[in-house]
Amino acid sequence: MRIIIAPAKQMKVDTDTLPWSNLPVFLEQAERLKQWINSLSYEEQKRLWACSDKIARENAERFAHMNLRSGLTPAILAYDGIQYSYMAPSVFENGEFDYVQAHLRILSGFYGVLRPMDGVAPYRLEMQAKAAVDGYRNLYDYWGDRLCREVRDESRVVINLASKEYARCVERWLEPEDTFITCVFGELQGNKVVQKGVYAKMARGEMVRYLAQIAAESPEQMEDFHWSGYRFDEKRSTAKSYVFVRKTGG
Repeated sequence: MRIIIAPAKQMKVDTDTLPWSNLPVFLEQAERLKQWINSLSYEEQKRLWACSDKIARENAERFAHMNLRSGLTPAILAYDGIQYSYMAPSVFENGEFDYVQAHLRILSGFYGVLRPMDGVAPYRLEMQAKAAVDGYRNLYDYWGDRLCREVRDESRVVINLASKEYARCVERWLEPEDTFITCVFGELQGNKVVQKGVYAKMARGEMVRYLAQIAAESPEQMEDFHWSGYRFDEKRSTAKSYVFVRKTGG
């Protein structure tokens, strides 16, 4: 069983907490993207990143001096977002690090697929960015089916805790023998389950931590997840969608 999550836009450098253990699987492809980004003018880079001038200048500087082989941070500690805060890898115990290293994969527009302890440098490149590199229309075409093939294991079961933008990289290449289960975290509005971005991100992070703590090996073990007020809703769930509903108010 594999679990997929999205990266976070914000990143940090942490070379002290834990050493990184491997270089990313698709380092050669990341090097090519780095070269392409550095070949762009500043204005082209800014349009690619679709961000403020301050963020664009910071990232232009990052790419200009980027070393993908040294001074790296373990991927699971490098991303600084809500999902990662609630996953709380800084308080993982040894067995939990072993679990996520084996089961968790981080999807990335720049690195493709990352194991938690892969060494990474800070970057900015969202999967939806219009990166027409090497004749490809965008990053979805650039990566093709490689990400799907990389995240699969022998079980061919994938637990999707990623955003739609990143899940698409895997979902579009699924084969009939694959089991792809998306976790939905929401609140009831009438008879409809509505996901709210911040709360969903929190729950995705907590689900990773929960699965690591119980060393889960099957999707059914997710049904006992009840952190932050969420409960598994069997009636609204299907074989492809596990729905967790959070009660609000009194």
